[in-house]
Amino acid sequence: MLALLVGGLVYFVDSSLTRVDALSSYDGRVADTPGTNWLLVGSDSRAGMTPEQEAALATGGEVGPSRTDTIILIHIPEARGATTMVSLPRDSYVSVPGNGQDKLNASFALGGPPLLVQTVEGAIGVRIDHYAEIGFGGFAGIVDALGGVDVCLQSAIDDPLAGISLPAGCQELAGSDALGFVRSRATALADLDRMNNQRQFMSALLAKATSPATYLNPLRIWPLMKDTASSLSVDEGDHFWNLASLAWAMRGDLVTTTVPVAGFEDSDVGNVLLWDNERASQFFDALAQDRQIPQDLLTSGP
Repeated sequence: MLALLVGGLVYFVDSSLTRVDALSSYDGRVADTPGTNWLLVGSDSRAGMTPEQEAALATGGEVGPSRTDTIILIHIPEARGATTMVSLPRDSYVSVPGNGQDKLNASFALGGPPLLVQTVEGAIGVRIDHYAEIGFGGFAGIVDALGGVDVCLQSAIDDPLAGISLPAGCQELAGSDALGFVRSRATALADLDRMNNQRQFMSALLAKATSPATYLNPLRIWPLMKDTASSLSVDEGDHFWNLASLAWAMRGDLVTTTVPVAGFEDSDVGNVLLWDNERASQFFDALAQDRQIPQDLLTSGP
């Protein structure tokens, strides 16, 4: 009876996931690379949110086709070694198949998850094995299901557009403040600070989600599982146990970094971020060969 109950719960949670054809086959796709690679995407989708919820989360209302400001690559090695979390800047100037050179997040607006995955694979030379996407409301709901997440801010952040006014120091963020924190660009280095904040928050969220205080507490783990499943869009071949495996792989040692960058420049699509091509090639070649990224290529902060 216990096995049937557990099996039934797992089936219910897995069937609650929204599935999209993100990992479509296409001519010239990067061959399979060792290790397991996830592409995590945070979109500005307001799907399922009421006007009152949009106001409470300071989302600014619907703005047309979904866009993504958060694009993170997770590499889980085959053998022992630390999992690596890499921020891929949304304004990275890359080749978007069928659309010339453009910002990385333009690929999502132009062709949704399939074009984003194809663009990322072409830019980094690493095959994506799994895909997960979450919108505004889902993100806030997961944080609230955990009872909030603790973060430490080096400087205060006051951003009316993101609906937050956070003091410096360590504090617990509930869903609405957490969403504002990972969205805000009201800091000295704008998007670069935001990527650092996103990696910091993701690490703290997963640490709490995989702690015994969470997974041994039925009153905490069930709402978390249910809210996570109903909030995520994943590839058609992904399942809830894949997500659980991802969270477990990120619970311990975690390397957090961003792509080596060369700077910014103005282009026909606006101001864009340029990668340091030589260093970025070495950076992603290490991941493609399932090796730890050399220390001198890591960027620990913005």
